[in-house]
Amino acid sequence: MNWRIILWYIGVSLLLVAALMAVSAAVAFLTPGDESRLPLLFSAVLTVIVGGYPLIFVRRGRHRLSFSEGNGIVVGAWLLACTFGMLPFLFYGREFTPVNAIFESVSGFTTTGASILNDIEALPRGLQFWRISTAWVGGVGIVTLFSMITVGSDRSMLSGVEISSMARQPFDGERSGSFAARMLATYVALTLVSFFSLKLTGMGWFDAATNAMSACSTCGFCTRNTSIAFYANPAAEVVLTVSMLAAGIHFGILFLAVLKGRPKYIWRSETIKVFLSLVGIAMAIVTADLMFNGGYHSLPAALRDATFQVASIATTTGFATEDTTLWPPLSMAVLIICSLICGCSGSTSGGIKIDRIILAAKGVHRKVLLAVRPHQVRTVQVDGRQRPEEQVNDVFSYIYCYLFIVVVFATVNMALGLDFTTGVTASVACIGNVGPGFGEVGSMANYAALPAVLKVTGMIEMLIGRLEIFPFLYLFSSFRRK
Repeated sequence: MNWRIILWYIGVSLLLVAALMAVSAAVAFLTPGDESRLPLLFSAVLTVIVGGYPLIFVRRGRHRLSFSEGNGIVVGAWLLACTFGMLPFLFYGREFTPVNAIFESVSGFTTTGASILNDIEALPRGLQFWRISTAWVGGVGIVTLFSMITVGSDRSMLSGVEISSMARQPFDGERSGSFAARMLATYVALTLVSFFSLKLTGMGWFDAATNAMSACSTCGFCTRNTSIAFYANPAAEVVLTVSMLAAGIHFGILFLAVLKGRPKYIWRSETIKVFLSLVGIAMAIVTADLMFNGGYHSLPAALRDATFQVASIATTTGFATEDTTLWPPLSMAVLIICSLICGCSGSTSGGIKIDRIILAAKGVHRKVLLAVRPHQVRTVQVDGRQRPEEQVNDVFSYIYCYLFIVVVFATVNMALGLDFTTGVTASVACIGNVGPGFGEVGSMANYAALPAVLKVTGMIEMLIGRLEIFPFLYLFSSFRRK
């Protein structure tokens, strides 16, 4: 691998991080008495110095990126963005020990939304905006965002590595760079629509902006200690529910449906129809369970809480209006299943993704039919397209790796003192970039009380889940060959 070009592109990613710090510093300077001005400004300057060094002193040269180099840029950019992203928290101090600072940074960039803060509202506005900004950039992808300034094959290679092949499947034949541009345009438009809609519900501009950014990135960071429950605003909950579900749908298809004025693309997509149908079924089950077993005496109240929480968990956002750890076992089980499957590929949602679940289910169905009638020709089709055997096998490999990692890290959690419920759901929540689990890490709790070593393992899971496992395996394989 050409390490010079890898360092050059990682430097570009750090300049993007520094620019976001500068915007957050501007918010701090516009807020009277904001104590995060100097931490943000100093962090931005330091990040510019480090990020600018390879651009000035390292010769990029004319070199077409290989897959290994593109993969190294993606993994390296994410690791260093998270590392430098902790600086504003670290320089601010208070609750932010080194481990807590990098945990908050990783949780933001990976859009997990797990926090170590016990009093979010005590955080200065500039630092709150920085916290949400990491999530918004992480939602579309750090490398995808800065690859927009590159041209030609490099742009396609970088966005192609960060955006999974499953996400690009509906647009086979198009360049990865063009698909990434569509995703970015849809993401910005969705965020703006969510922001103005929240303003119409009565939210202040700062809360409306941060909640819109958090919902569209499916992160779930909120500027309030009790999350969305603080507002007690049914209209805002409806807006956020729609925003979260939209952010859990394939952005390329949303682009065609909304920005191109072709809504038929949404209803033609088998993946989206299955996703929305399963979310609707989950909402109905939880609503009924809350009515019969959860102590709810009003159908509208049960429907309101069930709808919001299912949408929040199924899209890996993690916003909360109720403490779901107090809900009946059936409702908790439905939410755990939702946090495993999650939204569509090509969205900001985490988890296994409904696309892979559909493909795996059809692969199993095909295998059963071939066992009964081995001479028949059977193919796997999703959205009217035949999927090759190799892709079906890749899906099985991914799901196996995903569940294996969940079990390994859940075992580590329990071995180091967490109870079964907390240990398992924390592992599921971290690799799925969901944020809240159950037990000690429930929807109204946080990760502050976890031992430092479990915060480190949680960060590892968040990064593995956000980059969808294989980029890390490819990088380790490259090092082994060397």
